[in-house]
Amino acid sequence: MDWHARYLQQAAWTRDLRAYLFKKAGLDSARRVLEVGCGTGAILRDLTTPAPLHGLDLNPSALTQALVNAPAALLTCGNGLDLPYPSHSFDIVYCHYYLLWVSDPLQAVFEMKRVTKPGGHILALAEPDYFARVDKPAALRPLGEWQRDALQRQGADPGFGARLAETFFSAGIQLRETGTIQGGVDEPSVREREMEWAVIQADLGESVSREEIQKIKLLDDEAWSKGERVLYVPTYFAWGVVPTR
Repeated sequence: MDWHARYLQQAAWTRDLRAYLFKKAGLDSARRVLEVGCGTGAILRDLTTPAPLHGLDLNPSALTQALVNAPAALLTCGNGLDLPYPSHSFDIVYCHYYLLWVSDPLQAVFEMKRVTKPGGHILALAEPDYFARVDKPAALRPLGEWQRDALQRQGADPGFGARLAETFFSAGIQLRETGTIQGGVDEPSVREREMEWAVIQADLGESVSREEIQKIKLLDDEAWSKGERVLYVPTYFAWGVVPTR
């Protein structure tokens, strides 16, 4: 599985949202910016700002790729639950498809708040709620259930997106804007669908038989070809500000 390609795909889903929120947060005038859970640098590589860019991730191999994909960024291997930065260090701190993967998302947001300057901005750009996923035709509903269960087995919280705003509020962050980032999914290209199925097979390979996966894949292909496919995963964002007092 080419995870950098997957992260680039996810980055494409949020490109318009990021442009809007980073403008609101003053990226052009920021002095220091941090991405928590930067992975292979799929988001860092696209940022245009005079500010030094910092990226943190727990996965050394992902950071090795990020060195190539975002060579100007200052990268650190570390834990988002205990950020290795002084308090009040950054003007903007953000994450992308990250909080659902941490064992204590409230602590992670507290840490993001701690290292952000008073008046600085915190952005959680994409957190899905797989419990509210919609799959149509009905015969494809098991696919969403399988993926939700697979995420849980991997240690993720597949329903975290629905609690994102509440988590910001509990951390004492002043919410400026929150909501869902997609109203649905347009028909993907063949390449995008193949990538999606590579992820599905990686997630389900040990829990669902190859025959069952292939059966669902054929139903999925047929539904797309007939224009009957509906796939919707509510994915939430939140933008907030650290109080000045």
